[in-house]
Amino acid sequence: MSHKEEHIDTLLQWCLEEKDSAQLEIYNRYYRAMYNASYRIVKNEGEAEDIMQESFLKAFEKLHTFKGEVAFGAWLKRIVINNSIQHYRSQQKMKKVALDDVLYKVEDNEVSDPDHAFTELKAQKVMETMDGLKDNYRISLTLHLVEGYDYQEISQIMNISYANCRTTISRAKESLRKRMSVQY
Repeated sequence: MSHKEEHIDTLLQWCLEEKDSAQLEIYNRYYRAMYNASYRIVKNEGEAEDIMQESFLKAFEKLHTFKGEVAFGAWLKRIVINNSIQHYRSQQKMKKVALDDVLYKVEDNEVSDPDHAFTELKAQKVMETMDGLKDNYRISLTLHLVEGYDYQEISQIMNISYANCRTTISRAKESLRKRMSVQY
């Protein structure tokens, strides 16, 4: 049975009824975005994959707590980001993870527009430069600029005050600007 055209609310209801095909459809709709969100934080393909899958399992287990106050994708992404940050911090504490300069995954697309190619190259440089920032700068900028979270949400995710969040993001942007100006 295909659920391609089903509305997310219907799929969620079917998930609550433990229909595996509905869970698979939700996974197929969201896995790429959730993987990318996790990867931007942990910067390791295997770990991001594991975190994403664990987050889906947790989401399906806790689906009965989903109130619908936010979009399901936002609720799921919050789980993924929280799990990613928790994993990253635990790895940092145990000193098991060495941060490498891994490029962000970009799908192979043939680019025929030179302006598009330049814009894509510049975006890649920004992301590479962000990788070199301090961890709290990199994570806060990723949450703000890439994931689109506001200061209040970031302060809750990172467990810092609202004022500290604004200051951190401001300093992170300034640090990014300085590093980018040195490169060009």
